[in-house]
Amino acid sequence: MKGSCAGLFFSKSFSNKNKCRAGLEFVCGELIGWLWFAIGGSHAADWLSPSEREQFLLELKATGWVEVDERDALYKELHFKTFNQAFGFMCRVALQAEKMDHHPEWFNVYNKVQITLSTHDCGGLSKKDIRLAKFIDKVALSL
Repeated sequence: MKGSCAGLFFSKSFSNKNKCRAGLEFVCGELIGWLWFAIGGSHAADWLSPSEREQFLLELKATGWVEVDERDALYKELHFKTFNQAFGFMCRVALQAEKMDHHPEWFNVYNKVQITLSTHDCGGLSKKDIRLAKFIDKVALSL
């Protein structure tokens, strides 16, 4: 493709070599990230070290989170006074989850919300789950 840096992977045209080189670096980074994802990896920044995992799980268990038996995930059930309060809670969490690009598995019936957190692209718990769990606790306490 004339004027294109990376053919099918990168469709923007560039007018000079420096911009083209930057575009190729972006494409290579994205491709490497995709390949790492495809083999079950994750970004190292999201991994929990064993000591971090132990510390965070202790903190979260103290607020009602439990580990899921048959997978590496956290679970919590919350009860609210009304459906409107439960739904309002879910809306606030949904906005934050979207900002984080990390979405909970959840289920709602009337005033009850069940939440499971796990990072699918790393096959278990990650720092993203910890951050979202802490946010969920903060929102629940504010209602």
